[in-house]
Amino acid sequence: MLLLDSDIMVDVLRRYAPAITWLNSLSDQVAVPGYVAMELYQGCRDKSEQERVQRVLRDFVILWLLPDACDQALSTFADAALSHNLGILDALIGQLAVSLSLPLHTFNEKHYAVIPNLKTVQPYQRQM
Repeated sequence: MLLLDSDIMVDVLRRYAPAITWLNSLSDQVAVPGYVAMELYQGCRDKSEQERVQRVLRDFVILWLLPDACDQALSTFADAALSHNLGILDALIGQLAVSLSLPLHTFNEKHYAVIPNLKTVQPYQRQM
């Protein structure tokens, strides 16, 4: 199973060719943290964008943290929020990946560097 972060899903929604090519090449099941799904809905400006997000998300498994992992996310957040500017959702998303022993596919490696035992993967080349 592969776990995707918000930036990857934004590329998918924008139909960024490298993201779509990479996604179409996968044979593994692909999952999205529920927190990522919520971020995508939050970014919608109107009903048509919201419906598009809903259609795209149908192709993915949505995963959530279990209570013990939430406790660990809270601990990590408390330790790193001030010193490393760790965001609430980044703490939850990163801890979900750790709790499932999955790498998080993202380009936001800096956001997640402070989360213990988290591995990140940049899944395709981005053109600058």
